[in-house]
Amino acid sequence: MIKLYNTLTRKKEIFKPIKKNVVGMYSCGPTVYDFAHIGNFRTNLLNDFLKRSLAFLGFKINHLMNITDVDDKIIKRVNSEGISLKELTRKYEKIFLEDLESLNVIKANKILRATESIPEMVKIIKKLLEKGFAYKTSDGIYFSISKCKDYGKLAGLKKIEATKSRIISDEYDKSNPRDFALWKFHTEEDKEVFWDAAFGKGRPGWHIECSAMSMKILGKHFDIHTGGQDHIQIHHTNEIAQSEASMGKKFVNYWMHGAFLTFHGEKVSKSKGGLYTIFDLEERGFQPLSFRYLCLSSHYRKPLDFSLENLRAAQNALERLKNKICSCEDDGKINKKYLSEFEKAINDDLNIPQALQIVWNLLRDENAEGKFQTAKKMDSVLGLGLTEKEKVSAPEKIIKLAEERQKAREEKNWKKSDDIRNKISNLGYSIEDNEKGFLLKKK
Repeated sequence: MIKLYNTLTRKKEIFKPIKKNVVGMYSCGPTVYDFAHIGNFRTNLLNDFLKRSLAFLGFKINHLMNITDVDDKIIKRVNSEGISLKELTRKYEKIFLEDLESLNVIKANKILRATESIPEMVKIIKKLLEKGFAYKTSDGIYFSISKCKDYGKLAGLKKIEATKSRIISDEYDKSNPRDFALWKFHTEEDKEVFWDAAFGKGRPGWHIECSAMSMKILGKHFDIHTGGQDHIQIHHTNEIAQSEASMGKKFVNYWMHGAFLTFHGEKVSKSKGGLYTIFDLEERGFQPLSFRYLCLSSHYRKPLDFSLENLRAAQNALERLKNKICSCEDDGKINKKYLSEFEKAINDDLNIPQALQIVWNLLRDENAEGKFQTAKKMDSVLGLGLTEKEKVSAPEKIIKLAEERQKAREEKNWKKSDDIRNKISNLGYSIEDNEKGFLLKKK
C-alpha cells in the first residue's frame, strides 16, 4: 500500500482512491505566455513520478492537466507584441509540450485550455452569487473569504477576519489573504479578450479556472490534486474555498506539493538566477534527461539546489548507469528481492532517491540475477530510458561518415578518425563515443 504526504492533513496517509484501482488526478499546468523554466518542470516531473509509481503498483490513472491561456500576464504580453491571444498562447503551449516530451514525461490523459471551459466557470460563479459567497463590485465578481468558515485550512492559516480588502490582479501578496476575483469586468486593456455572462461581460480570474476544469473532467470530488508549494498559500487555498462553497462538500482527498528548485539556496527567479529553459540547457551540451536524473536524486518535498555543476554530475551518472545496464546480459529473469525493495521505496511517499539507489545496488551486485529485466521494470517509474537504444537523428551522409570513422578507430587509424570527426563537426554535428559505438548530436 502506498503512503502519500497529504498537505491538507500534514501527514503521510495510506492512499485509498474513491473508485477501486482508478485514480482521478489534476495538475496545475503552465500559464502560456513565455518559455517554461526548469523550476516549473520540477513540478511536472513530480506529476510524472507519481503517475508512473501508481501505474507500477497497478492503478489506472485518469490525469488532467490544464493550460492557463487567459490571465493578466497573457493579456499584457498580447498587447505588447500586438498579436492575438490564440497566436501567443498556442506558440508557448506547443513549446511547453515539446519540452515535456524531451523530459520523457507521460502526456496527461486530457489537456484542457481555460478558454474551453468558460461556461463552466460562469455556472460556478452564478451559484456562489446565489449562495452569498460572492458579491458584485464595479470591476468584477469577488469571493468573500470571511463567509468561508474554514478558509485557509490547506495552508494552516488562522481564522480570517471579515475584510473589505480585495485584489483583482493575478499577482498575489502571499502573506495577506484577501477577497479574490472570480470574474473581471472588461476594461480597455482587455481589448477583444472577453466573454458574455449574465452578471457582465469580462473574463475569469485565475483561481476559478482550475475549479471549473477539474470538476468538468474528474467530477466534483476526486482523488489527487498536485502543484508546486508556491500554490498552497493562495491558489490552492482559493480553489478549495470556491469549490467547496459552491458544492457544499469536500473537493479533493489528497493534495500533493513539490518543493522549490533553488539556485544558491534561493528559489529560482529572475532576481536570484537559475531560470534556465530546456533549450538553454541543451545549448550548453546537456541532455534533458540529465535534468530528470537530477530531480530523481532529491525527494520531491525537499528543496533541490540547481547548478550547472550538479547537472553535469547528473549527466555523467546517467551515462554510467546506462553503460552498466547495457553491459548486462539479458537472462530474462526478474530479481524479486531488489524489485521488492524498489516497491517499498516508492510506497514510502515516492522515495524516488532511494529507489534510484536500489537500481545502482542491483547493478553493482555481482551475484544478482535478472539485472537487465529488473532494471527495465524499475525504469517504468524512473523514466530514464535506461534500456532503450540511442536514436541517431542525422542525415544519411553524416551517419556514413560516423560509421567510416568507427571503422578507422577499430583499425587504430587515429589520424583518419580525427579527420572524419572534423568533417562531421564542419557539417554541424558532434560525435560522442560510447560502448554502443557512437552518438551523433546536432550542434
